[in-house]
Amino acid sequence: MSAPNGYGTSEAAAPEKKSWYNIKSKMSCRYLVATLAFLGFWNVYALRVNLSVAVVAMTTNYSVPIPGTNETVYTAKEWRTVFYIASAIYLFGAIFYGLFASGRVLKKIQHQRQDFDWDLPTRGLLLSSFFWGYIVTQIPGGWLAARLGGGARVYGIGIAATAFLTLLTPPIAYGSLTMLFILRIIEGIFEGVTYPAIHAVWSRWAPPLERSRLATIAFSGSYFGTVISLPLSSILANAFGWESIFYVFVVYEGPDLDPHISKQELEYIQQSLGPRSTSELHHPWGKFLTSLPVWAIIVAHFSENWGFYTLLTQLPTFMKDTLEFDLAKAGFLSALPYLAMSIILQLAGYLADYLRILSKDAEKGSLTAKLLSTTGVRKMFNCGAFISQTIFMLMAAHMPSAGGAVGCLTLAVGLGGFAWSGFSVNHLDIAPQHASVLMGLSNTIATLPGIISPSITGYIVQNKTAKEWRTVFYIASAIYLFGAIFYGLFASGELQPWAEVEDIPGERKDGERDKGKSVEEGFSYTNEALDERL
Repeated sequence: MSAPNGYGTSEAAAPEKKSWYNIKSKMSCRYLVATLAFLGFWNVYALRVNLSVAVVAMTTNYSVPIPGTNETVYTAKEWRTVFYIASAIYLFGAIFYGLFASGRVLKKIQHQRQDFDWDLPTRGLLLSSFFWGYIVTQIPGGWLAARLGGGARVYGIGIAATAFLTLLTPPIAYGSLTMLFILRIIEGIFEGVTYPAIHAVWSRWAPPLERSRLATIAFSGSYFGTVISLPLSSILANAFGWESIFYVFVVYEGPDLDPHISKQELEYIQQSLGPRSTSELHHPWGKFLTSLPVWAIIVAHFSENWGFYTLLTQLPTFMKDTLEFDLAKAGFLSALPYLAMSIILQLAGYLADYLRILSKDAEKGSLTAKLLSTTGVRKMFNCGAFISQTIFMLMAAHMPSAGGAVGCLTLAVGLGGFAWSGFSVNHLDIAPQHASVLMGLSNTIATLPGIISPSITGYIVQNKTAKEWRTVFYIASAIYLFGAIFYGLFASGELQPWAEVEDIPGERKDGERDKGKSVEEGFSYTNEALDERL
């Protein structure tokens, strides 16, 4: 298939371009998109986790004695700097995705005295308030991304707006707890569009047999953001600067709109994805809500997020109050599970796609072919991860030593990286053109743990005892196990009948599909048709 006019390689013009274009001409554009999405999610989670550590320092549970006196001061220096650091890092990703900004330096924050006398239930509500807004824009974000034909700009606007709001956090926290709640809700509203929007990007950029690795490269940015943000939330920084270029010159809504993509890559992406409907896209909501494969994704997404958000928002508190680590050490140790998840997520994405490719060499209808099919791989990775997480969460509940508890929690979170090569990519398998809306739907339900879990934990853990935390871990284990069973029974990796392309684009050139085959056969999302093409 010939590339559209004007879409060729950028090698001839490369010497006249700036360094960014030299980099771009030497790497696959779809992996460049994945890298930039990685940076965006890095910053998404850098914002999301900073309050988990900051709230420990903001309240009277964290105090610093003044040398030579009996007086105690509750420091604001550490937590206040946290928000400025996170804002700078967060805005860095936004620049790649939507806006231009010149370099700026954060001035050293002078020592402040402040006492936030918030009890544990209040802290739990504050940590969950972000998700009250986040849940509202999941489905609208997916719908908007699908309507705009790509989702990249929706993604960038969400990040940029949240970065601006983050800068307002310290002064608002000093002024009013109620206003801080409202600010966090508004931040959640803007950030809520990011996950659905990125699936709209992949519906146009990701070849079927590369969905796992491209999506997990992007999603792993979330956990690298957590790894960086948690330690930084305990360390003071004096300055941060950056410079970049407009987003519109970096990533395009679709590969056919990118003038710097090579002819070979454009042809590969377009042929592997097949046709897109030329009529107005309508989302079959009735089919969504009555489809067991869709509900399998929703249940799995909810289950993973329950354990993930429980630890994301509460782990620093558990480390300090129950395991009795100091705040700085708690920040570093809290990052370990997400470092493990970041590494495993990268490996899981490549392994999932590799196994799916191996299924082509297996005899059709054999056990090996079924196990390594898209459905088999999604179930294997997702259910295996959930069962492992159930076991390690239960072990953490009964570990007699602090080191053992940290190790078990690290594995419980880290092994979730395999699950993300299951449910999180599954929307693209079963309904590529509706993937952004389906991600919005599943993430709406999956955001409920972010609202419920911190509040429940705050009410359960009143005395900061190991017994109270054991109850928290029991709840997470039960939900993981339920998710494994439901997903194992009802998940699918095949295109659903209600998601088939009904309207074929205009006339194609000779050689664009195999002779003797219908367009539907030549350009289907199903694994069987893909086997014939690749």
